[in-house]
Amino acid sequence: MTLNFTTLYNSKYLAKGVALIYSLQKSCPDFHLYVFAFDEQSYDILKKKNLSNTTVISPDEFETQSLLSVKETRSVAEYCWTCTPFTIKYCLDKFNLSNCTYVDADTFFYSDPGVLIKEMGDNSVLITPHNYHPNYDQSAAAGIYCVQFITFKKNENGMKVLSWWADACLTWCYARYEDGKMGDQKYLDCWPYVFHGVYICRNQGAGLAPWNALSNIVESNNGALTVSGKPLIFYHFHDLKYLSDGSWYVGGYDIPQATIENIYKPYLKTLLEIDADLRKEHLAVDSLNITAIKNVGDLKLKFKTGLYILDLKRSFIQFFSALFFNSRRKYYKKNYIRIN
Repeated sequence: MTLNFTTLYNSKYLAKGVALIYSLQKSCPDFHLYVFAFDEQSYDILKKKNLSNTTVISPDEFETQSLLSVKETRSVAEYCWTCTPFTIKYCLDKFNLSNCTYVDADTFFYSDPGVLIKEMGDNSVLITPHNYHPNYDQSAAAGIYCVQFITFKKNENGMKVLSWWADACLTWCYARYEDGKMGDQKYLDCWPYVFHGVYICRNQGAGLAPWNALSNIVESNNGALTVSGKPLIFYHFHDLKYLSDGSWYVGGYDIPQATIENIYKPYLKTLLEIDADLRKEHLAVDSLNITAIKNVGDLKLKFKTGLYILDLKRSFIQFFSALFFNSRRKYYKKNYIRIN
């Protein structure tokens, strides 16, 4: 069975997006990737490269009037999030696909993701948990699940979830936490309870990312990358930034040295090679989205402040739970029943 994937990005993510394609070409024997190029530069470059197993789609081809009506009210990132369910729906309908999996552009595959589709069996939707390390648990604000790898089958249950998600994102999709919502992502929290046929991926080799790297050290065994002895399927290189001094910022998380050596360094080398190749014909392209090093301090402070607030919230919850629990204990004597 052909695995169909979709992703979206602009020229700032071009190197990562091309790396994603290369990783699928190497790890997935039968696939097709539909790339939604969100600016003219990325569209022109990808069309010219004419990569195998890849179809490039411009916004003009899929944007509906309803999407255009909210476009000006949302940031670039927020609009991309809003479009995510619509890109999946477009591919399922336009190309008459039986299945379609959205993947983030900064994802890289190391072994065949087809095993994940097989594991979902007769279910219609597959979602992947963040699996946060306890030090970085942001489930309350960012969601239990991550829109990094999410599969829909074109059947009644799958399309019901997808349509609901698209409507929800169209109504509200912003880069802030509000009334139990956050971007396009926190909507996923309710799916296993509200809809039929939603499968939660439990494969340890899937969904690896900086926020759970401390729990999932990537090792190399005779050239094969594994996590606790299981094959590594994909890694999500979230918040990875190339800095103006030629160094890399891997985000505000602790990454084990073995993971740095086994996947980060090879991935960074791949990105640099792709960027150099792109610049041979497109000198003006910034495919690595170079970030001024002076801005990194602000990023670190923002991240650390966010974690501090999360810790504070957890502490308050624990305190008040204990307080109210203790206040109720005096009533527990009424729970005893004496039979004469």
